[in-house]
Amino acid sequence: MYSDFKVEDRWTGQEIHCMYQAIIMAIATRHADAVDIKFLANGRPVWIALPHAAWAEYKRRTGRVITDPLAIQIAGHFLKTAIESGLESGREMYMLTVAETLEHLDVVMREKAA
Repeated sequence: MYSDFKVEDRWTGQEIHCMYQAIIMAIATRHADAVDIKFLANGRPVWIALPHAAWAEYKRRTGRVITDPLAIQIAGHFLKTAIESGLESGREMYMLTVAETLEHLDVVMREKAA
């Protein structure tokens, strides 16, 4: 769904091809308590940082875990939404809160079930 997709930029109308490239534990690379997920947006790197606390909160609420493939879908959904809404402004990194992460997770899960 959101590991390789095309989306129209709100401001330019340009079609942007977004493709997942990597998932990295941010504690190892930038000493952050997050998982960094890298996409290429028309070849430009865009990192989405999902806080580790979202994994714990999701487990507490549901008893289930956020897998790597699910984390990629969450980050991809955020990126698609950001581009469509005009939030994506060319920054290289976006850091989501726990609440934002879980909101995007809920949308991905609803779409998967549909």
